[in-house]
Amino acid sequence: MRKATIARKTKETDIEVSINIDGNGIYDVQTGIGFLDHMLEQLSRHSLMDLMVRAKGDLHIDNHHTTEDTGIAIGEAINKAMSDRRGIVRYSSVTIPMDETLTRVSIDVSNRPYLVWKVNFSKPKLGEMDTELFKEWFQAFAQNARVTLHVENLYGENNHHIVESCFKALARAFRTAAETDPRAGNSVPSTKGTLGG
Repeated sequence: MRKATIARKTKETDIEVSINIDGNGIYDVQTGIGFLDHMLEQLSRHSLMDLMVRAKGDLHIDNHHTTEDTGIAIGEAINKAMSDRRGIVRYSSVTIPMDETLTRVSIDVSNRPYLVWKVNFSKPKLGEMDTELFKEWFQAFAQNARVTLHVENLYGENNHHIVESCFKALARAFRTAAETDPRAGNSVPSTKGTLGG
């Protein structure tokens, strides 16, 4: 099984993440930010990746560092667990509806980090969380998981639905792209013989 544990400690945050990519969607998430917990639970449940997160951060300042560093740590754990990425499907594109909202996520588990973010919000906050922080989380995740990630909200009105559909679409896209391809055997899914670069 593809498992990893990452511990990340700075002056701003203290985070531990454990993942099992080949899990059952079991989660235990505590970041101190209720809405972020809810989104990470969606990520775990819909990717079937087991996810444990313990994060303590400088929430007395704001939610920025905890949000970003959680994305970094989860991304690092995924990158570590994926190793050289042999035998994976590699690509996936998923469109997820949530009531009036439709969001598309396309992913290349390429070892080449990049984020395209086409998501707009009509309000500056969701609960206690600044909506601008969701891009920061996805940026940190893409950079540290070393994936190319395109996130596009096609339409929607409810900001909660828009964000949640982004996380659910990421979960489903990653799940498909990270699956082992029985036809690929132990080969690297690239004509270069290696991913990245």
